Amino acid sequence: MISVFDCREREQMLSGMRHARQAIQRGQVIVMPTDTVYGIAADAFSADAVQALLDAKGRTRQQPPPVLVSSADTLPALVEQVPEEVSRLVEAFWPGGLTIVLPSQPSLTWDLGETRGTVAVRQPDNPIALELLAETGPLAVSSANLTGRPAAIDIDSAKGMLGESVAAYLDDGPVRTGVASTIVDATSLVPGRGERAVRILRDGAVSRDALREVLGDLLQDDA
Repeated sequence: MISVFDCREREQMLSGMRHARQAIQRGQVIVMPTDTVYGIAADAFSADAVQALLDAKGRTRQQPPPVLVSSADTLPALVEQVPEEVSRLVEAFWPGGLTIVLPSQPSLTWDLGETRGTVAVRQPDNPIALELLAETGPLAVSSANLTGRPAAIDIDSAKGMLGESVAAYLDDGPVRTGVASTIVDATSLVPGRGERAVRILRDGAVSRDALREVLGDLLQDDA
């Protein structure tokens, strides 16, 4: 049976959040709202849970999921270093639609897939997501869709694609933007990583012009 909780109603929200936390603890996957699109989420520190997320989407380990956090204060624990320019990006666009790729913290023993030593991190701008993340810690989260299909912007779309592979669906109504996050690669800002520049890996919710206002000439023109 598919469990859907309407988080716009307080009692269902409380029940849904409890079910979601328990599912995460059991290594299962859930669907949660974000400010961009609905996401399928799993415990970022459980290799089996991350694999369950990839399996549900029909995705390979060559496409590792980003990690969502409840606060920018979590970023230094997940990445090798937070360059000053990244701090400016975080201040300007978090919580919001910007995902930042950096070298991951070497001391972490997680397995998100073939990351080549990096991690993509974002703080979403959605109260349900932020509350859940504050309780569970960082979650591996990818768009709630089958690979090759459009990202879900409402719970029915997510449910139609992912079905019973998901332990709990948290419904917060249609998402605000329906536009996926912009992804930038800031790995070269860490010393010893080559010529300093920030590359846009995917255009999305944060525009190039907005990024350029913060980064100036550090932002590469090529996609």
